[in-house]
Amino acid sequence: MMKAHFKKFGLPVMLAAAAMTMQIPLSQAAESAFKIPAPKSAPAASTATTETVVLAGGCFWGVQAVFQHTLGVTSAVSGYAGGSKENAHYDMVGSGSTGHAESVKVTFDPRKISYGKILQIYFSVVHDPTQLNRQGPDMGTQYRSAIFYQSDDQKRIATDYIAQLDAAKVYPARIVTQLTPLQPAAFYPAEDYHQDFATLHPQQGYIARYDLPKIENFKQMYPSDYRAAPVTVFRN
Repeated sequence: MMKAHFKKFGLPVMLAAAAMTMQIPLSQAAESAFKIPAPKSAPAASTATTETVVLAGGCFWGVQAVFQHTLGVTSAVSGYAGGSKENAHYDMVGSGSTGHAESVKVTFDPRKISYGKILQIYFSVVHDPTQLNRQGPDMGTQYRSAIFYQSDDQKRIATDYIAQLDAAKVYPARIVTQLTPLQPAAFYPAEDYHQDFATLHPQQGYIARYDLPKIENFKQMYPSDYRAAPVTVFRN
C-alpha cells in the first residue's frame, strides 16, 4: 500500500488532474453530501459550557476544516486516536498498522451548538459513514469512520442516531461507524504542519478536489451553523 503522504500529495493531485481532463462530475471526484434528519435523542440536562468529542472520518484535513467553520465550535485539532502514544506519528500511522485513526478533537459550547448537531454535520457533509476503512482516495484502517466518545451520554446519542439513520435508509448501505470510548489522554495532536491545512493550502490539489466541496456543502446545507472565518489552531 502506498504511504499516506504519497496518497495525499501525489495520487489525489493526479486524480484531480485526471478528473478535469476526463470531465468527471464533481460528485464522483469528491464526496457527496446527504440531507439527513436531526437526531431524535436529546442530551441529558447539563450546565457545561464546554464539551469535547473526537471524530474520525477519512483524512483529518477535511474533517478539521468543516468543524473549524462551524458556529459554536471553539477548537478543532487534527490528531490520532485509537492507538498508543509511542507510534502516534504520521509516517507510522500511515502504515495502517498502529491502530490509530486520523481524527479531529472537536471542542464546542453546548449552549450554542448541540452534540446532536455536531453528529448531524459529521454524518451528512464530513464523510460517508457507509465506507469501510476508506474515504475518497484514502484507504486503510487509519481512515475509518469512528466516534471516540467521552461519556455515556455521547455514546447513547450516537448509538440511537446511527440506528435512526439506518432505519430511515438515508444511505444506500448501512453505517459502519465505530463507537469507541476515548481513553484518558488518548488523543495525540498531529504534527504542526497538518494543523489548519485546508485553510493554509486551499489551492493544494487534494484540498481543492476533496475538502473544499465539503465546506461548500456545509455552507449550503447548514447556513445557520456556518461561519465564514474558521476558528484555527495557530492563526486565531
